[in-house]
Amino acid sequence: MTDSAQGPRALPDPYATYAATRSLCPVQSVPSGVGGRSGYLVTGYAEAREALRDSRLSKDTGAFFAGKESRRRLHPAVAHTMLASDPPRHTRLRRLVTKAFTTGAVKELRPFIARVTDELLDQWPVGEPLDFVARLAVPLPVIVICQLLGVPQADRSAVQRWSAELFAAGEPEVIDAASHAMAGYMTDLIAAKRLDPGNSLLDRLISARDGEDRLSEKELVSLAVLLLAAGHETTTNALGNALLTLLQHPAALDRLRDDPDQIPAALDELLRFDSAVSMATFRFTTEAVTLGGTEIPAGVPVLVALGAANRDPARFPAPDHLDLDRDAAAHLAFGHGIHRCIGAPLAMAEGEIALRVVLTRFPGIRLAVPPERLEWRRTRLIRGLASLPVLV
Repeated sequence: MTDSAQGPRALPDPYATYAATRSLCPVQSVPSGVGGRSGYLVTGYAEAREALRDSRLSKDTGAFFAGKESRRRLHPAVAHTMLASDPPRHTRLRRLVTKAFTTGAVKELRPFIARVTDELLDQWPVGEPLDFVARLAVPLPVIVICQLLGVPQADRSAVQRWSAELFAAGEPEVIDAASHAMAGYMTDLIAAKRLDPGNSLLDRLISARDGEDRLSEKELVSLAVLLLAAGHETTTNALGNALLTLLQHPAALDRLRDDPDQIPAALDELLRFDSAVSMATFRFTTEAVTLGGTEIPAGVPVLVALGAANRDPARFPAPDHLDLDRDAAAHLAFGHGIHRCIGAPLAMAEGEIALRVVLTRFPGIRLAVPPERLEWRRTRLIRGLASLPVLV
């Protein structure tokens, strides 16, 4: 897949490129690199929202790639997750995990999230540069999702490494190897939990294996892998992007530092302004579709640029301006429709708690390097920093 198809990648500020693309046409044909055929890139907000809820845009990657030769060797548990499925299978699988991520369920996790945040910040060195990504944005979501799933503490560093490798754009062999490592680990963990059950979300999914929902063993492993990887990777990048945005907007930073109770309301605007998921996951048309006045034939990929949609001036006036008073709740950072991020309440809780504690404990936090020296991760779907050096 070319960068033109995927949108700006690893750029300090891709939004000018997004705007130029959208101004030409909010839905346009681009080289897809899949089977030698073109795909379609969606950069307009209204068009993105429509595409994300259109049942004619399938996420069944197994059906799309059936019969197509590929040198990729992704483990089936990673290649065919709930995220890469359509109803009714998707509906059945999502129902099994929805209760773990409701607002009420997340509320019960808040004391744990706050305690972990404090413990991580206790280790921050004062007066010398530290990497916010490595010292908080990575470990906090990893610890929380591992706690939720019942992953032993000794295994969490390996889980985090494999998850990061699953998003290693341009390194297919690394991605494939990580998929087998992660699936193998989860298979072994599930077997161990059957012998010594606990009360984690994974334990509850295992018990559903023989219930009315009849999870197959493949589905069980696949759900576990998806929740583990997706449960922290995007939150890590959302935390880094949000703090960087505030560090580059001193008035907004001062406002939230002086009144941390405004942070929950500000999170939607921070997520809109620099979305951690820049491109929605794979979709393709099952029949001809007209989107934004553009006719899209059947059987072609449709790429929905969430980052571009969130900066569409037709929906968010002056979109390149950070406005903490803006009603940005309709942003697409978590997607939209039946595939909207199931972990959104958890991600919002982690973001709120982390930013509140950081700004309260370290009110003088500032960048330790010029913004132009920051390194962005080279991934197709995720927009996030490789590191964020700060001084406290």
